[in-house]
Amino acid sequence: MSPFHRPAGNPRLRLILSSMAAALISASACAEPARVPRALAAFIPAGSTLLDYIEADLNGDGTKDYAFILESRASNPEAGERSLTIAVREADGALRAVKTNRKLVLCAQCGGVMGDPFNELRAEKNGFSVSHYGGSGWRWSNAFTFRYSGRDRSWQLTRAEKTSFHVAKPDEIETEVHRPPKDFGKIDLADFDPKHYLGVGPK
Repeated sequence: MSPFHRPAGNPRLRLILSSMAAALISASACAEPARVPRALAAFIPAGSTLLDYIEADLNGDGTKDYAFILESRASNPEAGERSLTIAVREADGALRAVKTNRKLVLCAQCGGVMGDPFNELRAEKNGFSVSHYGGSGWRWSNAFTFRYSGRDRSWQLTRAEKTSFHVAKPDEIETEVHRPPKDFGKIDLADFDPKHYLGVGPK
């Protein structure tokens, strides 16, 4: 049974809630450690596990790169620090880690009563997105998209979306979408903090 109440008279609301329910199911599945591809084995230190990864052209050079999420067991065993790293394919075919963020992916205990909030790491054109879903009485989700800037030779935040509603009022859904340069300036992946990005960065 779905954890959401779906009013019969609002097709758009049913679609939104259905998507959020699917996100919750996906989050539960994604919380399991991923199978480690041979190409990433050297990037996983002792005491860490591979939570998720994608293989895609992340910088527009026509070769397959990796974005991967590691969870550290050596930190708080209940929370587990998580880091996202970009490894690009060099001309000789070797992978090189070029960028890491330690705040983007929320911890396993950061989702409230809904459990692990991590939902998905998804490949986008010349970039990627990370999404979460969690809450208790208040249900929330977020998705942050990063794209490669050839000028700055790095990945920068290009879109942030946040959605929330209370289970007692499921038809009152609040959605915020933030984009540069109106809501923030250039924010490098390594510097991104999901709790503090509005008004941040040079424009």
